[in-house]
Amino acid sequence: MTVSTHDDWLRRAKEFRPPSAHLIDGAEEPGGGSTFAVVSPRDGRVLTEAADGGAAEIDAAVAAARRAFDHGPWPRLAPADRGRTLVRLADLLDAHRAELALTVSLEMGKPVGEAYDIELRAVTGTFRWYGQLADKLTDESPHTAPDALALVTREPAGVVGAVVPWNFPLTLAGWKIAPALAAGCTVVLKPSENSPLSALLLGRLALEAGLPPGVLNVVNGDGPVAGRALGLHPDVDVLAFTGSTAVGRHFLRYSADSNLKRVWLELGGKSPNIVLPDAPDLDKAAATAAWGIFFNQGEMCTAPSRLLVHSSIAEQVTEAVVARARALRVGDPLDPATEMGALVGEAHLTRVLGHVGAAAEDGARLRTGGSRTLTETGGVYLEPTVFDRVAPDSRLAREEVFGPVLSVLAFDDVDEAVALANATEYGLAAGLWTSDLSTAHRVSRALKAGTVWVNCYEEGDLTVPFGGMKQSGNGRDKSVHALEKYTELKTTWIQL
Repeated sequence: MTVSTHDDWLRRAKEFRPPSAHLIDGAEEPGGGSTFAVVSPRDGRVLTEAADGGAAEIDAAVAAARRAFDHGPWPRLAPADRGRTLVRLADLLDAHRAELALTVSLEMGKPVGEAYDIELRAVTGTFRWYGQLADKLTDESPHTAPDALALVTREPAGVVGAVVPWNFPLTLAGWKIAPALAAGCTVVLKPSENSPLSALLLGRLALEAGLPPGVLNVVNGDGPVAGRALGLHPDVDVLAFTGSTAVGRHFLRYSADSNLKRVWLELGGKSPNIVLPDAPDLDKAAATAAWGIFFNQGEMCTAPSRLLVHSSIAEQVTEAVVARARALRVGDPLDPATEMGALVGEAHLTRVLGHVGAAAEDGARLRTGGSRTLTETGGVYLEPTVFDRVAPDSRLAREEVFGPVLSVLAFDDVDEAVALANATEYGLAAGLWTSDLSTAHRVSRALKAGTVWVNCYEEGDLTVPFGGMKQSGNGRDKSVHALEKYTELKTTWIQL
């Protein structure tokens, strides 16, 4: 790491001067003068007053993206040229890695080491991967009768609206922006009002990399105003959203009430993590279960929030998870020794604590945690929390908490485990720990989830797609398949 000590990060934080204006048509725009405070959950300090966008700013950004798509050079560049620009952006993200990691850590509370080592590595790799892929895609020429030639071509879909959350503000933006740009689309990005600053820096670096004005626009603002305006806009061709299932429903309605734009949704999860008695390494399974639920403060749609353990090993595994939870270091996100940082804000902490209270009311047993901590800092911190004896039909077992709260459920056989795992409206991810190859294949097929990890969790790279089933959404981020969201198929039939 370029910056490695707590004092180094504190010094950088004192010198932090974040951007605050929208980025529209290649220029910083203050908008109509309305602002909102961006508060750091680390200590409650106001980082800046960011420009607050509404319908007017969204209109301006969409108009710029529409001009850039209809008349600008970006969709008409050779794919290799678009790819080189995305690779230059990846290089710039890498060069500004410390600044971007600090920004992410300050605005949403994750440990700065994780922001630097994980988030920045992911977003840099995303732009580089799609940049290198841009000129390697092929169209089709199906075999037809001898007197005709058929061509099936993929064309850029047009103006893309991207609405992304605060938990991985750069990574999730990259998962949408990079394939859209590689395909030749133009983009209006609406980041979360909790984490707009890293997105604004990303927009600046995109211009420096050579993206023409209007190709990537960034508008700050809250969901009910700016997000709604983007979802309803008749000149947006595709809307890509990551966030809650409740908000995803709104975007589907916005599409129906406007131009029937395609809407791609990556939504919530209540992911099961199944541990069978023949797991190859129970200590590793327990350690991974603890890491998975407490990583990023549990603010992950794929978090393994339901630990399903065979009754014969339930207490052994639960004790190991509880021990790791109690040993976890919760603290200042700017301290490299911190293992779990701050939750994103006071409102979110209140919501998570509501789930903790409901779990106790429903009869679950609190094994560790459950309370706010480090209140003297002015920040938003919660103890790592574990409940066992969780009833399958309880709120804690069925509702997404999006915080560092684990529910442990016991089962007696594999069929019961699969039934428990699938007893949710979500279908984003799942984990399975077993040494039996047949069981691994059979259970993986039976689990209703977009990703199943066997004897691991949260593993993978950009070559594989990511997305969910059921009310966890549709479409896929990552991999070649992500380009399907941002392209249109055209058939050209030539009679010879």
